[in-house]
Amino acid sequence: MINLYDTHTARLDNWLYKVCMVIARLTLAYLFFTQLFWKLPPKFGCGADFAFPKPAEQNYYDSNKSSGLCFWMGLESIYASQPRRVLIADMRSAGGPDFGINIAPLAKLNGVLLDNVFIPNIRIFGWLVFLFEFWAFLSMTLGLFTRLGALAAIGISLQLYIGLANVPRPFEWEWTYGIIIGLAIAMLGAASGRTLGLDGWMRKKLAGSVERGNRLAKVVLLFG
Repeated sequence: MINLYDTHTARLDNWLYKVCMVIARLTLAYLFFTQLFWKLPPKFGCGADFAFPKPAEQNYYDSNKSSGLCFWMGLESIYASQPRRVLIADMRSAGGPDFGINIAPLAKLNGVLLDNVFIPNIRIFGWLVFLFEFWAFLSMTLGLFTRLGALAAIGISLQLYIGLANVPRPFEWEWTYGIIIGLAIAMLGAASGRTLGLDGWMRKKLAGSVERGNRLAKVVLLFG
């Protein structure tokens, strides 16, 4: 005997899952869309001379009239050598510990890469930053190769988390980047472009090729 309650519940669960995944995907897409315009090539929001912030007293910085991508890359470099805790849970008001993880070794490694590779070649790597973020936006908007878009979003957000999470001035709340990473991980696992996205259309078109053992079709569907 068919249990109508279970059938209706399954349909509701499936509908709710799809609606939530599409909303989450488009939210992530819009987030990356809003971040494109302050780092537009070829200047990437930097000044005419591509100036970067300079270290100053009290572990802070002199902006050196920097702006755009140069400003934030410079801040990552300046704060790279300082202790920095993340995943902080301050439970002292309840009689518990003040817990956190020091990511200084990762921040220092990030600083070395910035100082020796990215900052000296900002005119090249600025393009890579912009294109990665543009791809994350485009992929999530169209539901096209959403797993590749999610990987781009994870990579970008993880680098920012290591470089900027909880720096003191301007204070960058760690969960600003942590939540983006979590949302991108959800998109990676759910492949949300299969609902109201081009990934779903491709899966139907390539289903026959996959059944015939076409390896390229299998790879294409793996990323969507």
